[in-house]
Amino acid sequence: MSGVFLGVDGGGTKTAFALVSSAGEVLASTVAPSCYYLGQGIELVEQVLRDGVESVCGAAGVPPEQLAYAFFALPGYGEVSADLATLDAIPGRVLGHQRYSCDNDMVAGWAGSLGAIDGVNVIGGTGSMAYGERDGHGLRVGGWGELFDDEGSAYWIAIRGLNTFAKMSDGRLAPGPLRKHLAEHLRLAADLDLVDVVLNRWQGDRARIASLAQLVTAAADDGDEACTAILREAGRSLAGLVKSTIAQLGYAPGEVVPVSYSGGVFKSDEVRTAFQQHLAEEPVDLRDPMLSPVLGAALYAARLAGSPLNTDSITKLTL
Repeated sequence: MSGVFLGVDGGGTKTAFALVSSAGEVLASTVAPSCYYLGQGIELVEQVLRDGVESVCGAAGVPPEQLAYAFFALPGYGEVSADLATLDAIPGRVLGHQRYSCDNDMVAGWAGSLGAIDGVNVIGGTGSMAYGERDGHGLRVGGWGELFDDEGSAYWIAIRGLNTFAKMSDGRLAPGPLRKHLAEHLRLAADLDLVDVVLNRWQGDRARIASLAQLVTAAADDGDEACTAILREAGRSLAGLVKSTIAQLGYAPGEVVPVSYSGGVFKSDEVRTAFQQHLAEEPVDLRDPMLSPVLGAALYAARLAGSPLNTDSITKLTL
């Protein structure tokens, strides 16, 4: 079927799939486990993509071989040069044709948030990074991984929350709502059982740790000053990614730059407020996200196919 585009948005916690028609109709969508393969083996990617494509194409009644084009936004793509050829080949085996392209999941976030126009998008998800385009030139800033970067991400927030819990437990910080939230959520019989849960049972799992950022947000909403400070610092860090991206894309002084955001971290009012405050004096047009990253991936697939969706079709996707 001509005019049907597949968008795939991978992330640290899930992989989303969507089929979109050239008329701006979402024909089917589904969610599969994360295809973030670093540390787990690259074979994970093909398993997740194969299952997801089979599911979404089956739901829409559109065989993979009839797709006009597909775009796969993959977490970790481009971060290991030796893996690029392997990653680029996987969708071909899944789809049975070569009408597709792969890139990092940051591209889907940008395309969805801004409708694939020039500007900058920052991701605050399990990890963090910014991506911008200007006059056909794309630029990535951040996203070096949770060990020594990903500032402002859910993982970054959660690690600081765990550190705060430890300090509250042994008296280095005054106890706040976070201590109760975390102990109840993890069903800790004793505070030190946190070590057993995170290091032994979870084996330091990136996604499970990142999910604890929600507890930091909940504690901040309950008046935990330490958690509020963590979220405000996250907003400042994410704004810093945007500023750096703009500076390197070559925008003229005073030129207004469209800027948006994506990722679960931005559900926090504290993060969004701090993010906005640290961009308040910059020449930016700060916009709420137009589309989800997975719809952005489908939109980008249509553009790569040489058949970009028109304004009316994009408007339908936003409704």
